[in-house]
Amino acid sequence: MAFEFNRRRFLEISGAAMMTGALSRQAASEQAPPPHSEDSPASAPAAEQRSSLAKRPNIILFQPDEMRADSLACFGNPLTRTPNFDRVAAEGAKFTNCHVQYPVCGASRCSFLTGWPTSVRGHRSLYYFLRPEEPNLFRYLKDGGYDVYWYGKNDALAAESFYSSVTEWSEVGKGGGSPFASFGGRGAHGLMSGAPPKTDNFLFPPTGDRRQENDYRLVLSAIDILERKETDKPFCIFLPLINPHPPYTCPADFYNMYSPADVPAPIPAGLPRRPSFHAKIRERCGLKNVPEATFRKIKAVYYGQVSFQDWVLGQLLEALYRTNHDKDTAVICFSDHGDYTGDYGLVEKWPSGLEDVLTHIPMIVRVPGGVQGVKSDDMIEAFDMMATCLDLADIQAKHTHFARSLLPQASGKPGDPNRAAFCEGGYNVYEPQCYEPRGAIAGIYAPKTHLQNDEPQTVSRCAMARTEDAKLIVRPQGQNELYVYKTDPREENNLFGESRVAALQEELQTRLTHWYINTSGIAPFDKDSRSSPPYTPSRHPPEPGWQEAILDK
Repeated sequence: MAFEFNRRRFLEISGAAMMTGALSRQAASEQAPPPHSEDSPASAPAAEQRSSLAKRPNIILFQPDEMRADSLACFGNPLTRTPNFDRVAAEGAKFTNCHVQYPVCGASRCSFLTGWPTSVRGHRSLYYFLRPEEPNLFRYLKDGGYDVYWYGKNDALAAESFYSSVTEWSEVGKGGGSPFASFGGRGAHGLMSGAPPKTDNFLFPPTGDRRQENDYRLVLSAIDILERKETDKPFCIFLPLINPHPPYTCPADFYNMYSPADVPAPIPAGLPRRPSFHAKIRERCGLKNVPEATFRKIKAVYYGQVSFQDWVLGQLLEALYRTNHDKDTAVICFSDHGDYTGDYGLVEKWPSGLEDVLTHIPMIVRVPGGVQGVKSDDMIEAFDMMATCLDLADIQAKHTHFARSLLPQASGKPGDPNRAAFCEGGYNVYEPQCYEPRGAIAGIYAPKTHLQNDEPQTVSRCAMARTEDAKLIVRPQGQNELYVYKTDPREENNLFGESRVAALQEELQTRLTHWYINTSGIAPFDKDSRSSPPYTPSRHPPEPGWQEAILDK
């Protein structure tokens, strides 16, 4: 059922929006910088004027890979320069407490395209994606009359699902080239090939021209859609880009944008009562002797990657406004998970890592004609994006899911102050199909791939319950964790098992148990007959020798 602020409401509020929106847009434009586009035409010919609000808006999903919420200026980072993310937030709503449902690409994306926790269908590996018999957001949109364009990496749909779910797709941006271009040639530099290095800190030298990066070329493909002749069908453009995914590198003019001395000090390594993978990764990857200065440089380069991705977003926004699609297109910016960036003495991510640096992502929703400058601090989950898009498109899901539309909060209504976010991670020895195959990914990923195969307890299953005030992480085969944010915002002091937090621990354990009970074992919508199908027996087989009697005469 669509919420109050959806496409039906667009036409109802459009008059008021035209009257009152001018002042709010003016105020927002004074507060937010213009889209960062150094070489964009100052006065390109405008496309055909469109109505201020469409019956069903177009949708752009701008999804950087591995972007932490605390890396954006509009989410409180005092150092990074992200004027375009800031602008989208100023023109819409930012959700400051959004958490993913799994800390690795594939499983997280399967979740945010279905509204399902990982445990519903077991999508917890890089080798098991959404299959044709399973629902996904893009099939709903395509069946509902949208053209769906997918420009970027996959890690979400099984190959056979693309044909029924997506109109056009490509991992390579406009002009061709390699999908590894946004890895700075990382395939050739040993990202997934070659012998593993002695020190695997994922810090690479700077790359070349920003306009040779595949992320930029993918956005050029999206801009072609914005500039095309108007059609009767609304569109959805999905941009699952690469940056700021490691290795830590970016074009030279962003690589040294931030001084290592200015970035926050990393969360210390070797803290007591941590899951075993902390020490094991540091040992396997040669991180134990990496100095703080190097971890600071890693974070500084990561911030440069974030600012590069902000510039890429600026190119998209320039085209959005130039073609007047800002009046009929919703823009949602979010990520699939975060990154350690040197915190806890770690880099990249880990399948059973549930720290906030991995689970806490930005979520920004800009709806044409909507309320501007909304800030919502209530807990939400990444898969709410799916329900939000269906609400915008006025499409009813045909499967049970647990996502909630963000449109009410985006229109200024309060969220649920009692909501918690839940995240799962890892896999166990009884599901060998989930492990990353030894040798399938070489290069700098080899030590981590070997670790989970050699010592599977380091990647065992776990689950998290996160409220605004506290987090519980349960690991049946490992170290449990409990953090209280009022006194420990960086999750440095594990209080699990301490008497002073016994009541809080029991409350969160009960909540996690109830969540599993309420979200597991989901039945499909279609029903089977309780009666047996009709059975019509066949005549008995012919006697031996029938060939001579029939074929030989």
